[in-house]
Amino acid sequence: MAEGPEIDTNVPHSARVWNHLLGGKDNYEVDQRAAEQFRAMFPQIVDIALADRAFLGRSVRHLAGEAGVRQFLDIGTGLPTMDNTHEVAQRAAPDARIVYVDNDPLVLTHARALLSSSPEGACDYLHADLREPGDILAKAAATLDFGRPVAIMLLGVLHFVHDDGEARRVLDVLLDAVPSGSHLVMTHATLDFDAGETAQAEAQQDWNEKSANPMVPRTRAAVTRFFDGLELLDPGVVSMSRWRPEHTPWGEPAEVAGYAAVARKP
Repeated sequence: MAEGPEIDTNVPHSARVWNHLLGGKDNYEVDQRAAEQFRAMFPQIVDIALADRAFLGRSVRHLAGEAGVRQFLDIGTGLPTMDNTHEVAQRAAPDARIVYVDNDPLVLTHARALLSSSPEGACDYLHADLREPGDILAKAAATLDFGRPVAIMLLGVLHFVHDDGEARRVLDVLLDAVPSGSHLVMTHATLDFDAGETAQAEAQQDWNEKSANPMVPRTRAAVTRFFDGLELLDPGVVSMSRWRPEHTPWGEPAEVAGYAAVARKP
């Protein structure tokens, strides 16, 4: 595997901070400090991280199972942890093909952990940036057949594209490249659930001042507009924990400050 870009250990990176919040070990002291400061200001960030991961499992199980999708383009995948997209998808459909995309060099060094595909399927990793969707599509074509439906996974990544017009451009390029029956899967940060009751906004501002990956939370209306032209699956754009929650002994999960949705390209 080719040597990737140099890892900057002086500035926290979202993929490594998320890894720490999920209990992972693939991060640096600078990431741990940033994560713990965010957690101290806004403890619910851990619930958000866990809810985002649980949504990944539920949405991929639906797509690979009921919807019959066999190809996944997971952009902004982050560091490998339990139940990555290919593991969930290939559990339901061993012939599923998955391409992971991330721009964190540390993720590149762990790519081999992502490449343990089932014999019937395929799995690949691209070091690329969401803001260059044409480059992603050109490279992913080595593994994915864009003449067949693809699930485009954008979990916790579009909020790093600050300009709404630029975000729309990225989505248009990706969606124009896939046929009818493809799906868009998204989670996105929001302040809608806060109402000034916690320090979420302050924690968000502090993160943006220190991180290599400042982010822009969006309202439900703004997130919903990203699905224009697509068929939203029930229950629409909702808190990540409320998207088709599964039965647990401890009952329904509480709402968390992040939106999730899955939509089909007609």
